[in-house]
Amino acid sequence: MSQQEAPAPVAAPVAVEAPVLEAVSADSGEPKKKRARRPIEPTPVQVPVKGGNNRPVRNKKDIPTGPSSAPLFDTPARQEFPKRQEERPKNIDTSLEIDEDNDTLNDLGREEIPAEVETAAEPEVTVAEIQADIEEEKPAVIAQEAVAQPREERQQRPPHEGQERHQQPQAQREDPSSKIKRNYNNYVREFDGLIVNEGVLEIMQDGGYGFLRSADYNYLASPDDIYVSPSQIKLFGLKTGDTVKGQIRPPKEGEKYFALLRVETVNGKTTEEIRDRIPFEYLTPLFPDECLRLSSRPEQYSTRILDLFAPIGKGQRGMIVAQPKTGKTVLLKEIANAITRNHPEVFLLILLIDERPEEVTDMQRSVRAEVIASTFDEQADRHVKVASIVLEKAKRMVECGHDVVILLDSITRLARAYNTVVPSSGKILSGGVDANALHKPKRFFGAARNVENGGSLTIIATALIDTGSKMDEVIFEEFKGTGNMELQLDRKLSNKRVFPAIDVMASGTRREDLLLDKETLKKVWILRKHMADMNAMESMDFLLEHMKGTRNNEEFLISMNR
Repeated sequence: MSQQEAPAPVAAPVAVEAPVLEAVSADSGEPKKKRARRPIEPTPVQVPVKGGNNRPVRNKKDIPTGPSSAPLFDTPARQEFPKRQEERPKNIDTSLEIDEDNDTLNDLGREEIPAEVETAAEPEVTVAEIQADIEEEKPAVIAQEAVAQPREERQQRPPHEGQERHQQPQAQREDPSSKIKRNYNNYVREFDGLIVNEGVLEIMQDGGYGFLRSADYNYLASPDDIYVSPSQIKLFGLKTGDTVKGQIRPPKEGEKYFALLRVETVNGKTTEEIRDRIPFEYLTPLFPDECLRLSSRPEQYSTRILDLFAPIGKGQRGMIVAQPKTGKTVLLKEIANAITRNHPEVFLLILLIDERPEEVTDMQRSVRAEVIASTFDEQADRHVKVASIVLEKAKRMVECGHDVVILLDSITRLARAYNTVVPSSGKILSGGVDANALHKPKRFFGAARNVENGGSLTIIATALIDTGSKMDEVIFEEFKGTGNMELQLDRKLSNKRVFPAIDVMASGTRREDLLLDKETLKKVWILRKHMADMNAMESMDFLLEHMKGTRNNEEFLISMNR
């Protein structure tokens, strides 16, 4: 009892605390943190523990060696709080610094802090210090655990480091991509206007925008398409089929196609020249009055015979009626080469529908013209779309005053494709042809015309006969009287290997007097009268025999007068 009621150790700390707090209040202008610099003597720390066994915890240096320090162990915990406040002035200072302008609260906080508040705040302060003191008194086992703790961290580090090493290459791959994404628009601007390209415009029906289709993909959708905005289409009055040339830019982030920046030319004309163009449907059609000269070489007899007996003019709507294996594709090739050689101002298009792939390759390599093809292994929808975009392109060029020639092989297969695609009307003709199936092929073939005040569209199409199909016969009969030029090929001549296998007497051109001069026309009529009683074989042998010794048709006609 004498050790618990000893008042002397209690009064001494209270007497020491008052001047320390007054010194702090007197120096209110200085920062409170200076009190932390005062040397603090090591004092025992006691924590009230539930259960009544309140025993002070001390450092090893303060362990008493004699009975003289017994009162220190019996000192109540409340009496040690002032000393503890000296050791942690920062906590008191921070609470005082919150309201520096309120002097009354500061004074109350220094003079009349109740012991209950101190005990309530003490566990937060003393637990950390007690743990620090306890750690110093831990036995060797605790020290070994402390030494082993870094090993656990080292054991945890390798997977963490390994994970970083595993993710490091990913970060290296992502950094350039993220940098490119951030600066992609800047890189794209460097190429704005530097790339010039052209294509045939196809306007979408749903959004009003369009794409420039490439001839390399037969004017179908492809990754190389160029986007055209609706504002540009409205500004320049563009239509489906316009050949637009202009500056483009690469696609930005999130875009898929190249975009058209600036329109330079449309169908070879400036944007001001095409603004007031007349639509193709309102152009005035005329008979062809300008002949396309096809003969160029003495040994090319097919084109020489065409120039005399079935001349082709600008705006001609011609049909080559042929049986299988009569050489119609070779004849088209010779006509195409002759047009490109003698009439470079004419824009030539070769459209191959439902054709063999090897024929397409041969045509592309042997003719210096634009070849658009849809082979027989494609669907009928593709045949129809390719034919429609080619026709729209030709119409737009005619509106701008150009001369266009389309060589179609064949119109019979195009009509078959339309018969497959068109919705059923319920009226079926003989051969399985729908009543509405031949309307669009007729529009295609009927678009050929010579336009008043410049421009013409010439279409030379092949029609198949004697194929054993009733549908082909019906299609030919529907187109028989629509053309103004007809060229008949005979299977008997081709079987005897006589080329060109042309039935001269069955071939001819309407209003050939507009294409041939009077002297030539008179001589041609004389030849027709002379060959009227001959069959196809005899007439062709007669012409080939007399043409072999001449260099051109003029010499041939002169030699016939002799």
